[in-house]
Amino acid sequence: MTDRIPVLIVGGGPVGLALAGDLGWRGIESVLVEARGETIFQPKMDMVGIRSMEFCRRWGIVEDVYSAGYNRDYIQDCAWVTDLNGYEFGREFFPTPREEKTPPQSPQHRERCPQNFFDPVLRKFARSTGKSEIRYRTELVSFVDHGDFVTATLRSREDGAEYTVEADFMVGCDGGDSRVREDLGIEMSGEGALTYTSNAIIRCENLESLHTMDPAYRYIFIGPEGTWATLVAINGRDQWRFSLIGDESQREVSEEEMRTAINRAMGREFEFEILSILPWVRRQLVADQYRKGRIFIAGDAAHLTSPTGGFGMNTGLLDAVNLSWKLAASLEGWGGEALLDSYEYEQRPVAIRNVTEAGDNLKRMLGPRVAQPRPEVFDGDGPETDAARREYGDAYTDAMKREWFSIGIHLGYVYEGSPVVIPDGTVLPPLTVQSHEQSARPGHRAPHVWLDPQRSILDEFGRDYVCLRFDPNLDVAGLEMAAAVEGIPFRVVDVEHREAAELYGTRLVLVRPDGQVAWRSNEPVVDAAGILSRITGVTEQATLAVA
Repeated sequence: MTDRIPVLIVGGGPVGLALAGDLGWRGIESVLVEARGETIFQPKMDMVGIRSMEFCRRWGIVEDVYSAGYNRDYIQDCAWVTDLNGYEFGREFFPTPREEKTPPQSPQHRERCPQNFFDPVLRKFARSTGKSEIRYRTELVSFVDHGDFVTATLRSREDGAEYTVEADFMVGCDGGDSRVREDLGIEMSGEGALTYTSNAIIRCENLESLHTMDPAYRYIFIGPEGTWATLVAINGRDQWRFSLIGDESQREVSEEEMRTAINRAMGREFEFEILSILPWVRRQLVADQYRKGRIFIAGDAAHLTSPTGGFGMNTGLLDAVNLSWKLAASLEGWGGEALLDSYEYEQRPVAIRNVTEAGDNLKRMLGPRVAQPRPEVFDGDGPETDAARREYGDAYTDAMKREWFSIGIHLGYVYEGSPVVIPDGTVLPPLTVQSHEQSARPGHRAPHVWLDPQRSILDEFGRDYVCLRFDPNLDVAGLEMAAAVEGIPFRVVDVEHREAAELYGTRLVLVRPDGQVAWRSNEPVVDAAGILSRITGVTEQATLAVA
């Protein structure tokens, strides 16, 4: 007998695990299959962005992220140098993860938690829901969308046994070389190969004692040929990721060549262990479609980006949270077809913006390959040489600040024109990168404000539609009744807080389960059924009337 499951997830990286966890957190069962085992030999991400940490707060796993394994007392500076025993051109100073302060726009701050630590946190979370089954060493063989369900053939890599499952929906979270995307015939648009790069994970005890630079989380190495490599702390102790940046030419880097490059970066020969080497390609691509029938794609399967900026996985977690509640709505019977369609409509523009910004960050990092520093900065001493280094370092610092400070990317995304968001006639503000001004305009992330020292208004959002009522005299019984009739999860939260009322701007604000504003108004609700019909995708357009 063929197993029938609500959601089949293909791919067990952070995006697939987050999707499984969020579905389970909403009471929806899923099966996740991953061809590899649980061990991560090459962590592809190391920064959990501020919005992703807000999701972790929602799921109750912030402390698990803190204790996952990264040394939270390790300095997070970024420095650009000739080599570790040479000269430092400049440095951006950052506190340790433990000492970093939360910004005014969020109850959380970004956190350093590489994939080899973050995946186990998400896996534990998914399993803790009791609704998410994870099958490692299991690969997708084929699938068929029958229109009202999907059949997938799976194969165990342990014994080669094949079997079939049926799912109401399937989601491909299976990476840049996505089998799901390829078999669906979905093309990608953008730049296919920015650079061919090779990563080496190395182990070295007390590496800091072997060089003259102050500690840093990330070192960028600049030579006469320009930016040629980076070194990043993987656990803040004894493991590092060395990236040898190539160009558009594809070639294999031998272990001997990698060792030579690592010694060059150190500025002398030293003892270290290479744990793994992984060649990879920086791409700037976004899928032309995110959905075909009952099959969706998310994460790297939907968008490929340079890691410059740390947007890739965090954009993928945004995919997962956006899609999860919409799948739940469909499975529970209160979400319409337009709600499922809105996933692509909302998330694809976000990916295009983020992928483009990451590619521009890469161009800024590789800028010295075009505008190379003067030769004398690499050798020698003296006032003129020191001045030339400072001049070059200051220019590089100015160019790179946009990558280091990007809160507008992480919190300032907008679902403009979404079919399940009701506009209020206000004008879209300029999209910024290095700053973020909170707005409760429909389509935006609902703003954060502290209601008390431990409670953010964001803590109200997650499983339900939440109607924030800043005037207790407004009658919202019609919304409550209409939601009850349709089985829509709905709550009214009265807020007596002047700062929150000013920030949200109107007396009624309706926030979706993913934490985005769906509708707001200063007037009493007249067409409650029409509002709910529109924002749940039951009808793409509805006659909306207010008194």
